[in-house]
Amino acid sequence: MKPAAFFLLLTLIVRAVAAEPASTNAYVTPRFSDPDRRARLDALLPEIDREFRDHAAKKNYPGLVWGIVLDGALVHTGAQGFAHVDKNIPAAADTRFRIASMTKSFTALAILQLRDTGQLSLEDHVVRHVPELARTAPLTADAPPITIRHLLAMSPGFPEDNPWGDRQLAVTVAEFEAFLREGLALSNVPGVAFEYSNLAYALLGQIITHVSGQPYQRFITEKILRPLGLKDTVWEFSAVPAAQLALGYRGATGAWQLEPLLPDGTYGAMGGLLTTMNDFARYAALHLGAWPPRNDPESPVARRATLREMHLPAMFSGLAAQAKALDGSPQPIVNAYAFGLGWSFDSRGVVRVGHSGGLPGFGSNWRFYPDHGFAVISFANLTYAGTGAVNAKVADLLIEKARLPRRTLPPAPILRTRATQVAQLVQSWDKALAEKIVAENFFPDRALESWRTHATATLAQAGAIKSVGDIVPENQLRGTFPLHGERGRVDVFFTLTPERDPRVQELRLTFVPKP
Repeated sequence: MKPAAFFLLLTLIVRAVAAEPASTNAYVTPRFSDPDRRARLDALLPEIDREFRDHAAKKNYPGLVWGIVLDGALVHTGAQGFAHVDKNIPAAADTRFRIASMTKSFTALAILQLRDTGQLSLEDHVVRHVPELARTAPLTADAPPITIRHLLAMSPGFPEDNPWGDRQLAVTVAEFEAFLREGLALSNVPGVAFEYSNLAYALLGQIITHVSGQPYQRFITEKILRPLGLKDTVWEFSAVPAAQLALGYRGATGAWQLEPLLPDGTYGAMGGLLTTMNDFARYAALHLGAWPPRNDPESPVARRATLREMHLPAMFSGLAAQAKALDGSPQPIVNAYAFGLGWSFDSRGVVRVGHSGGLPGFGSNWRFYPDHGFAVISFANLTYAGTGAVNAKVADLLIEKARLPRRTLPPAPILRTRATQVAQLVQSWDKALAEKIVAENFFPDRALESWRTHATATLAQAGAIKSVGDIVPENQLRGTFPLHGERGRVDVFFTLTPERDPRVQELRLTFVPKP
C-alpha cells in the first residue's frame, strides 16, 4: 500500500471510529433532528422510482426489484419487468432472487456467533478446522499461518477469483475437500493485501460445518434466518414455488437467454442464498439497528457490538480518488473490506456499508448508512447486473436532496454540565471556575491572560451575547455549542479528558457572522 493512501485511510478511520460514544448509563437511543424525515423521503419517491425504472430500461434487465429501509422498517418497494419472461410472471417484493455475494455477510455473522459462544477464535489457524489446507505450502518462509480473521477480511493470500469462483457454486463437500488436498496457489502472504476471494468464504462455510457439527446451511438457517423471520429465504432453488422464483438470464439486447440455475453446494457460503425484498429488509434492519451503541435490549441473533465489528474496516481495498458527487464536484472515497461487507467513507464524512452480488443470471446490491438510518436494496435477474450504481444515486438523493439528517446523539450529563460551565468560563475567565473544570494541560498550553485576550476579541465580534445554544455532541466527551450575539455567533468547541471526572483539555472559539 502506498504511504499516502495508508495515512489517508488511518485519518478517515480515526474520524469514523471517534464518533462512537463512550459507555455511560445515561446513554439512550439517539433522536433525529428532523421529525419530518419520513415525509422528506416520501416526497422523493417518484424520482427514486424513476431512477430505478430508467436504470432497468437502460441496462435492459428482465426484472428489477428495489426497496428502501428507514428506521428499521421497509417503507417503500418498487418493481419493473419479469421474474419469468416466458410466462410473464412479474417481479415483485415477494419474488425470490438469488442474491449471490450478498450471502457473504450471513456467513461472516455465523462465524462471529460461534466466536461469541466460545467455539472458535478469529485467530484460529484455518488448518485446525480444515485439515485439508495443510497441503498448501506457504508462499514464503516468513509467511504467517492463514487465520479465520484473514478469511473474513479477504486477506488470506488467495488470488482474486470472481470469474472462476462464480462457477463453483454446485461443488460438493467431497469435491471441495479433494480440491484442497491438492494444495492451493497463493498470490500473497496472508494479511498484507486485499483480494476478493470466494474461496475464502467457501472455507468459512467449511469451518461453520466443522465447529457446529451441522452443515453451514442448516446452522445459518437456524441461527439467523428463522430467528429473524426470514421464512422465504432458502439455499436451494428447487425449494421455491415456480411462481415465486426469479429465473436468471444472460444477454443485454432483449433476446434474453435463460441461465441455468446452479444447485446449492459447498460454495453456497459465498453466494448461494435466495431471498425476497420483504425478507432481506428485515436483515438490513438488524444491521441498521446496531448503530449507535446504546443500552437497549439486544437482538437474540447477535449483539450490537458483534454487528458493528462486522461493519468496521478490516482491510484497505482502494481509494476512489476521482469519485463525483451528484453535482459533479469531487467526492473521493476510501474503501475497505470489513467482515462479509464493504465499507466506505467519503469526503462528506458519509459512511456506507454493504455488498454487491453477482452470479450467472443475477446481480444485486445493498448498502446502508449507519449515521443516517436507512438502506437501499435492489435485485435483478440479469448476469452481473450492476445495481450498485443506481443504489448509490438513490442514496445520494436521500442524503442531499431529501436531506435525511444524521442521528443526533444525546449529550452525556457530564458533557451538558461542562458546556454550561464552559459558556460561563469563556465570558468571565473566573479563576475558581477554571480550576474546577480545566485539565492540567490547559493553561500550560496557553496562558490564562492569552485566553482572556483571545476570548474577549472573539466575543466582541459577535456583539452582546443574547443566548447560549444547545450542545451538539460529536461523541460523549466532545461537542460544540453556539453563543448567539447581536452580530453573529461564536461556536465553542471543547474536548474532555478520559479522567473519571472529565475536564476540559481543548477549547476552540470560532466567530460566524450573521448572513
